[in-house]
Amino acid sequence: MTIFKILTNVLGILLISNGAFAGGIMIDDAYARSSGKMAKAGAAFMMIHNQTDIDDRLISVSSENAKIVQLHTHLKSDDGVMKMRHVPDGFLVPANGMHMLSRGKDHVMFMGLMDPWEHGQSISLTLVFENAGEIDIQVDIDLERKDKAQDH
Repeated sequence: MTIFKILTNVLGILLISNGAFAGGIMIDDAYARSSGKMAKAGAAFMMIHNQTDIDDRLISVSSENAKIVQLHTHLKSDDGVMKMRHVPDGFLVPANGMHMLSRGKDHVMFMGLMDPWEHGQSISLTLVFENAGEIDIQVDIDLERKDKAQDH
């Protein structure tokens, strides 16, 4: 099989799987949710694969779907309560490795939603990586999905 055929097959698989690929970074299984039509905030989750030999870092995110979009994580406070915190330095995506953004852990946080999120719609999101640069993705809104983080 020629290299052209291999690359064509890989590209086809990526397009079918609803993933995005750029600069050696592949985004897979992305979805977003809010707590309902009156929600003022929402979050997005995804698997980030780094298919290069160099560590990369997701350093920022942007979207026109909310007033503020940030990278967040959950940390346990001294009193044992889990609290959400902004992560200004972003998330490391190791060389030839992956980083999962999942519910209750690292995620993309949307605050001040511009419009209610409805199941089945999608939102635009720009991910900015230290090495790979900007990757624009469409993220499906799934208000019914259960967390699949344990499956990865």
